[in-house]
Order: sequence, then structure tokens, then C-alpha cells
Amino acid sequence: MLRLFALLTFALFTLSSHAVPLDATPVPGGIAVITLPAAALPTSARFGEKKILVTKNNDRHIAVIGLPLATKPGRYFVTATDRQGNTLNVGFEVADKHYEEQHITIKDKRKVNPEKRDMERITRESKQINAALRHWSDAEHVVLEFQKPVSGPTSSPYGLRRFFNEQPRKPHSGLDIAAAEGTPIRAPAPATVLDTGDFFFNGNTVLLDHGQGLVTMYCHMRKIGVKPGQSVNTGDSLGEVGMTGRVTGPHLHWGVSLNDARIDPLLFLPDTAGSAAENGGMTP
Repeated sequence: MLRLFALLTFALFTLSSHAVPLDATPVPGGIAVITLPAAALPTSARFGEKKILVTKNNDRHIAVIGLPLATKPGRYFVTATDRQGNTLNVGFEVADKHYEEQHITIKDKRKVNPEKRDMERITRESKQINAALRHWSDAEHVVLEFQKPVSGPTSSPYGLRRFFNEQPRKPHSGLDIAAAEGTPIRAPAPATVLDTGDFFFNGNTVLLDHGQGLVTMYCHMRKIGVKPGQSVNTGDSLGEVGMTGRVTGPHLHWGVSLNDARIDPLLFLPDTAGSAAENGGMTP
């Protein structure tokens, strides 16, 4: 079958029904939004080896891609396949972005330098969490405008290069929201509960599946109020804010994963998406 290769420019436009800033410059930890050709009715799209979210805006299809923090600046491509089996290569540029540092003192030294017995648990739990974050479910409509799961100030923004007890660790892959213990945590959009658990670092945790590789995670909870397989709507209670796992105080760690890339949750909030995109995930 004829294979059609087309190199297209990155398209920028605003979509009022979506919170994601579709006119944002793609940066590590952010998103890239690609307008697919009008003639193409894609059955699937990929970024590298990973399937990516495709949704419709009026009479055009767009691909929304999560960019890992480790993404290097440069030119990248999305491959879309239409109903006739033709493939389209769509090019876009990723700009560089600098994130600030954060130094945290943890009293429980095992949460910084785990013992051998801890590592066995951590390895087992990491497989479980990563499997959930890689999860894909087909969905015709995916809600991209979220409500904030907890009311409260940001205590630790996304992307910080973190040091625990002056030891470098992985950058902060989510958004920390300060709130009192017992504060209700609410689903930001319709979803299915993908998994729950009590994990060494994350404490009591809930993972939600929003469809097409969009997964959200809620950590350090005092109480989990949902079960795997349960459907939730926007505003439904997931549980309560706590301080379980590796914490210095009560708060919610809120993570967003898109095509298995941990990206800035602020990009999905209508009141903060623009500033998050302009600052590459850093709050003003």
C-alpha cells in the first residue's frame, strides 16, 4: 500500500474546551500538540515506541504528547497512521528549559538511604506503579481540562531538581499541594481507578486511568476511599490528605503521566495552564 510521508510544521492554536495550553512551546516536562493533516483520519499515532493521545478539535485531529523531563532539545517526530494504512511523519521542535533546585531534610534516614530489606519492597512496588503509569485504554473522548484535586497552595512545584539531606535524587515529577490532614481529595476529571496501594516512598496512593495513556496519581494519603475498577466522576472523593511515605508534613503529591511521561499537572488546570506553559512548569 502506498505510504505517504509528509513533514509538517508544528501548529499552534487555542482550544477553549481544553485546559492544556495548545499554543505552548514544547519543553521537557511539558506537552507538544500536533495538528494532523485534514485529509488524515488517524487510527493511531506514536511518539517513538509509545502510543499517544489523539483527540478531535472541530473537524481536525490533534495529537497531545507528554515530553519526559529527560527529553533533550531538538527536532522530534510523531508517526500517525490513517484508516488506509498510510503513515504521516509530523515534525516538531523541543526547546530547552531550566528547573530550580530544592533541598529537603528528611528525619527518617531510611527514606533517603533505604536498607536492603527496603530495597526489595521498593523494587516490587516500582514494578507495580510503573505498570499502572504505562497503562493504555482506548477512549473516544478524553477530558483534558482538570479541576484541582485539593484546595491549597503549591508547596513544591513540578520539575525541581531535588536534594534529600544534600544527596541528589530524581527531579520532582509532580505537584505538591499543602493541605491539612483529612482534607478530601477529589477526582479532577472522569476516570477509572486503576490501582491503589501503600508504598514505601509514596505512602497510600491512588492511580486513575483517564484514557489513551493519561494517568493521574495521588500520594501520601491518610485514607484511600476508592477501589480498583471503580468509576469516578469529576469531584468524587478519592480519599484524604495525609503524610504517609516520604514526607516532611501533610500534603498531596499529584502526578500526571501522559504516554508514560511524567509532566506538569498545572498544564491541565484552566486557571494556571498558561503560566505553567510560559514558565516550563514552574509557578510564578
